Amino acid sequence: MLNRRENVIVEKSERFADRIVKMYKYLAQKREGNSDILKQIIRSGTSVGANVSESKFAQSTADFLTKLTIALKEANETKFWIDRLFAGGYLSDVEYDSIIKDNEEIISILVKITGTLKQRMQK
Repeated sequence: MLNRRENVIVEKSERFADRIVKMYKYLAQKREGNSDILKQIIRSGTSVGANVSESKFAQSTADFLTKLTIALKEANETKFWIDRLFAGGYLSDVEYDSIIKDNEEIISILVKITGTLKQRMQK
């Protein structure tokens, strides 16, 4: 059963994936942004939620940790691509501040969950 913090990450990662899809569509329609970057960000940004979702049916604590660790890595990669879009002038300050805040919250939560799981597994 997922605890409160783990339920929060499910909700936040799903909403974040939705935002990534909308941002992708918006930039693709405007024909702004490097198409390679857009392809990368849609993969990594939606992968966060996909891995969190997969973790709900993990076969063991180790499997659960693996899925959430992959989600953390994907969230970090997504941060890299968001930063590149911002540096390239494809996102305004307001757009960047909004989406990067969500991204950083997800990273923070995943760091806490995976850290706690690692500590429990070492006992």
